[in-house]
Amino acid sequence: MLEDVKQKIKQLISAYEKEKMERERLQTALQKAEEQNETYKQQIIELERQIDNLKLTEAFMAGGKDSTQARKKIDSLIKEIDRCISAMEG
Repeated sequence: MLEDVKQKIKQLISAYEKEKMERERLQTALQKAEEQNETYKQQIIELERQIDNLKLTEAFMAGGKDSTQARKKIDSLIKEIDRCISAMEG
């Protein structure tokens, strides 16, 4: 009976160690995925900025109704800059 208990304890320890290793592996994988996700978010932000810049450039080059959109975008950017300056001063 004592041998059975010892054997079961060894099995439990072995199972615990396997689960512990699996947990560490999963934590590492999660951390890598989170880092990759953050990288992708930053790429999306940069690409969206580039798209906005291209649209603005296109609007200026095309003239007409698109120039109205360009002026609105510039006004929006100026307001955002003013808000940032006010926040920094306040």
